[in-house]
Amino acid sequence: MTNFYAKEGTLLKYVYISLGFVFFALGAIGALVPVLPTTPFLLLASAFFAKGSDKYTIWFHSTKLYKNHLKTFYENRSMTRKTKIFLLTFATTMMFLSLLSLPNIYGKISLALLIVYLHYYFHYRIKTVPPSSKY
Repeated sequence: MTNFYAKEGTLLKYVYISLGFVFFALGAIGALVPVLPTTPFLLLASAFFAKGSDKYTIWFHSTKLYKNHLKTFYENRSMTRKTKIFLLTFATTMMFLSLLSLPNIYGKISLALLIVYLHYYFHYRIKTVPPSSKY
């Protein structure tokens, strides 16, 4: 079985770190521009930093952007209703547009099932907390 985490000094490690910075930058832009989502990009940045380097993972977790957008979700698996609605709306819209462009019926069915699972997960597996709560 292969190890999906990059080993010290490998090219893959640097690719993961680079992708982490790309998605971190997109998340930072998303924090300023209301049309661009922040959380999905920061989740990707976190995943790529985790695969690429402990040093950059620690750095990422110390940033204000991480603390404001992801820390409470990682620690408590909870989100505000507003965050859930925004993420579900964005993700569902993107997947629905992809669903319309797929020519294969099996692809359409798979994507439709993924949308249903996404909504199930957000509604029943992620706690909803009040906006004023510190989680």
